[in-house]
Amino acid sequence: MTRTAVIVDAVRTPSGRGKPGGALSGIHPVDLSAAILSAVRERNGLGPGDVDDVLWGCVSQVGEQSGNIARHAVLAAGFDETVPATTIDRQCGSSQQAAHFAAQGVMAGQYDIVIAGGVESMSRVPLGVSASVAGSPVSPALRARYPEGLVNQGVSAELIAQRWGFTRQDLDAYAVESHSRAAEAAAEARFDEVLLPVGGVERDETVRAGTTMAALGALSPSFRTDALAARFPEIDWKITPGNSSPLTDGASAVLIMSEEKAQELGLTPRARFHAFAVTGDDPLMMLTGPIPATRRILERSSLTIHDLDVYEVNEAFASVPLAWAAELGADAAKLNPWGGAIALGHALGSSGTRLLGTMLAYLEATGGRYGLQTMCEGGGMANATIIERL
Repeated sequence: MTRTAVIVDAVRTPSGRGKPGGALSGIHPVDLSAAILSAVRERNGLGPGDVDDVLWGCVSQVGEQSGNIARHAVLAAGFDETVPATTIDRQCGSSQQAAHFAAQGVMAGQYDIVIAGGVESMSRVPLGVSASVAGSPVSPALRARYPEGLVNQGVSAELIAQRWGFTRQDLDAYAVESHSRAAEAAAEARFDEVLLPVGGVERDETVRAGTTMAALGALSPSFRTDALAARFPEIDWKITPGNSSPLTDGASAVLIMSEEKAQELGLTPRARFHAFAVTGDDPLMMLTGPIPATRRILERSSLTIHDLDVYEVNEAFASVPLAWAAELGADAAKLNPWGGAIALGHALGSSGTRLLGTMLAYLEATGGRYGLQTMCEGGGMANATIIERL
C-alpha cells in the first residue's frame, strides 16, 4: 500500500547577491548547506542519526561545490556519519527533483525521514565555470543533431518573448510587480517563519522595493551579439538584467516524512504531495518546459488550473511565467503572489525547495488547498509538483 509523503518543515537562507561582496559571498557553500541542515534537525527535535537520507540539489558541481557537496554538508552539520547524502543536478529544478525523489522514496516505503534541498553559491562558483575548467559539454554527436547550435537561456527567453508577442514594457512591468509583491510580503513578515538568518544576514538582499518602469527601461539587453542577431533576425532584443532573475547565493530545504512517522514523533504534517511530473521539451526554446509539465500533472491529478489556489512558476526570466500563464489560462493574481525569482533570487540548486517553502507558507496564510510549482530547466526540461495543504 502506498504511503502518504508529507512536508513537516521548510527552511531557507536569505537570498544574497551572487557576486563578490554579496551578503552571503563570504560563506562556503558547504557551510551554507550545513546551516540549513542543522536548522531543520534542531527545529524538529531530530537526533543526529534520525534522517534516512539527504538529497541535495546543486548545478555547478565544481570547486567548492564538487565531490558530492551533500555528503560534505551532512558531515559539516554534525549529523551521524551513518547518514548518507547525494547531490542531484536537474539544472534549475535540482532541489525540486530532490523533493520528488524524497517523497517518492517515502511513498514507496524506502524512507521514513528525508531532507531534500539544495544550494548554489554563484558568487564563489560562477555560472558556467564548469565548462571553462573542464571543456564544453557539447559533444560531436550532440552537435551533429543540432548543427546550428543550441543557445544560452537568455536567448531562449528572447525567443519565448518573440513567439508570444511580449513587449519590453510587458516584461519590465512584470518585473516591477515581482519586486513590489516580494517587498510587501517581506514587510508583512510572510517569510519570517521560513527564513534562517545566516552570517548576520536576516533579509533577502535581492528585493528592490523601489523598482520602477523608468529604472528598468534604462537597462540594455543582455544577450544580443552581432552573430546572434544575424542568426535570429526576428528577435527584438528585450531581455535585460532588470527583467531576469539575478545571480544569487542561497540554500533551502524541506523536511519530508511518512505521515505515520510524523505522528510518531509528535510533528505536524503541513502538506502532502499530491502529484508529480517531469518532462522534456524543445532544447532551443529550452524554457517552455513548464507548459507541457503542467498539462501532464493536471491530467495525472484530475485537477484543472482553476482548482489550484496558487502557482509558483520560477521567474528565470519574465517571459517564462508570462508565456506559461498565457498558454494555461492562469489567473495572474495566483501567479507568484509573494514575488518570484526576479525579486527573491534564483540560487540555482536551491530554487526548487525555496519555491516549495514559499508556496506552502502562502497556502497556510490564505487557507488555500492546492498549490502547483513548476520550474524551467536547462536543456529544455521541467518539473511540476502539486501539494495539498493539510
